[in-house]
Amino acid sequence: MRSVLGIILGGGQGHRLYPLTKYRSKPAVPIAGKYRLIDVPVSNCIHSGIERIFVLTQFNSASLNRHINLTYKFDAFHEGFVDILAAEQTMDNMDWFQGTADAVRKSLRHLHRYNATDYLILAGDHIYTMDYSRMFAAHEAARADITIAVSPVTAQEASELGILQVDAQGQIVNFIEKPKPPTPLADFEIKDELRDKAALKDANKCLLGSMGVYLFKRDALNQVLENFEHTDFGRHIIPAAIQGKRVFAHVFSGYWQDVGTITTFFNSNMDLLTTRKDATFFAELARVFTRARYLPGSKIIGAEATSSMICEGCLIEPSKLINSLIGVRTIIQSGAHIENSFIMGADYYETDGDAPSEDRRGDPPIGIGPEASISGAIVDKNARIGRGVKILPKQPDENYPGLGFMVKDGITVIEKDAVIPDGVII
Repeated sequence: MRSVLGIILGGGQGHRLYPLTKYRSKPAVPIAGKYRLIDVPVSNCIHSGIERIFVLTQFNSASLNRHINLTYKFDAFHEGFVDILAAEQTMDNMDWFQGTADAVRKSLRHLHRYNATDYLILAGDHIYTMDYSRMFAAHEAARADITIAVSPVTAQEASELGILQVDAQGQIVNFIEKPKPPTPLADFEIKDELRDKAALKDANKCLLGSMGVYLFKRDALNQVLENFEHTDFGRHIIPAAIQGKRVFAHVFSGYWQDVGTITTFFNSNMDLLTTRKDATFFAELARVFTRARYLPGSKIIGAEATSSMICEGCLIEPSKLINSLIGVRTIIQSGAHIENSFIMGADYYETDGDAPSEDRRGDPPIGIGPEASISGAIVDKNARIGRGVKILPKQPDENYPGLGFMVKDGITVIEKDAVIPDGVII
């Protein structure tokens, strides 16, 4: 694996995850109470023996840069690194990245400096635990030019993914990007031979969706990027490569979630509160790395918690938590009721000795105020939820903006640093 170079795509503007991406890039969005999305692919790489990793960024990259610089430090006698490659204007090209493939193309002069035989290209907004060395072994055994990691999906999930047709030997023979109903997909259904070989048991997952994990031979990557009109891997590069190169599928049957939308992001975090054993973050041999914050243990004073997760550094007064994820440094005051929600926490503590700034006078303190009731919501970092605020559950088809919040597909998202005054009902 020392010959493999890891490339993690920082993503575009993240419209579908807005307002979580209002001030940060997609890979920098907090997950599971104490991590960020970028920690998942970086940790997978490290566990797989890939320790030379580039992260390609363009939009709202300041917090992502800070997190990577503070988190991933290898010792002075180690060749490993996690480094940022930001979009740049050069004398040869004054344009910014135009897509996933264009981002890699414009970074090739930096990538070619390293003696890599293969390039592993990853999305920065997926949640899963994967040993890429197994994918690399299959890639070598098949003498593949390109190998794509695929996950079994249902027909209902197909419209959000690239769907592949794979023969019994595992070679990809057709590809369709995000097919919309009523596109016929019978030819793309998983063949029985492949289903038996990969031990796929869920008959409802009848299609194979691209995970956005691509393993390229060096020469193959250089060749497919020669056409400057091909700016995206899913829409352009992969369909064209299937016609003339050996492109194979590597079937991954573990937990995998593309968190490109508010709904999938919310659901994947709520999955951590269930009893399912395949949820990421609980595997001893595949732990997810993140920045050490050196926070105290959480102090819980008379709270009642059911099916919930509480991260470190929290202060929780008598309150009720049901099926909720509580992030680092969360302050929950007496009488609060939180249900089916993800409270991201805070970046810092406010202390009694801190004098509020001119623009903060009269605002509630950071955290969840007394007697507040929150249901079906994501509360971003440093939000100030006042006394008696009520965030009520919504219907799945509700979508509308508000002052300091937004409802998307029935999920209320309180923006980062937002102030929700006392008594407000959302």
